[in-house]
Parts: sequence; structure tokens; C-alpha cells
Amino acid sequence: MWSPDELVLLDTAQELEIAVERADGSSRPWTPIWVVCAGGQAYVRTWYRRDTGWFGDAVRSGRGRIRVPGLETDVTIEDLGAQATADIDTAYRTKYTGGTDAMVTPEAAATTLRLDPR
Repeated sequence: MWSPDELVLLDTAQELEIAVERADGSSRPWTPIWVVCAGGQAYVRTWYRRDTGWFGDAVRSGRGRIRVPGLETDVTIEDLGAQATADIDTAYRTKYTGGTDAMVTPEAAATTLRLDPR
């Protein structure tokens, strides 16, 4: 569970960097991605679902490491897919006021990953 201070760091960061584990156990390079918080949880998305790149490795491994200013930690990654809620869409619209249309489509919502500290 994220502490209140950690949630503030995640929510105020413009983006986080994520390094996920490949199938061979090595770590992918840091990838910047938008992050939002809703209901005491942290979430990331990509604008379309794919089986390759950082997203594919995140779904396969369920593990990664994230960093924002003031916080670097290992996380477990849960693929929420169609279980994503309207609260997460609202968090994207509120935090990223310009250019969020692609991140709140049904296709993007289906890529929602919840990040939990390990």
C-alpha cells in the first residue's frame, strides 16, 4: 500500500520512469510514462494494448521498478484491463489537461496497469 507521502510524489510528478523485467530476468531501460493516482492507488496506461515493448514485458512479468523525484521503488504490476474505472479516466483528464484524448479511449482504458509497492 502506498503511503500518503508516496502518493503525493507520484501524483505531482508529470511522469514516472518505469523499468520492467524482460522474460530473461534482465531489466528494460527506463521508460517515461504518465502516472495518475485515484482511490489511493497508482496507475499507468499506454494509448494502445500491445504484447511488445515495455508494456508487454510489464504484463508478462508483473514486476518493475519506478522512479519519480523523491521516490524509487520496486513494484508489482497488475493488468486491470476492462476493470479500469471512470475515476482513473477522470484522474487523467484532471492531471493532463491537454492531449489526454488518446489516454481515455476504451482502447487506452483496457491498458490500465495498477502499480503496487513491493
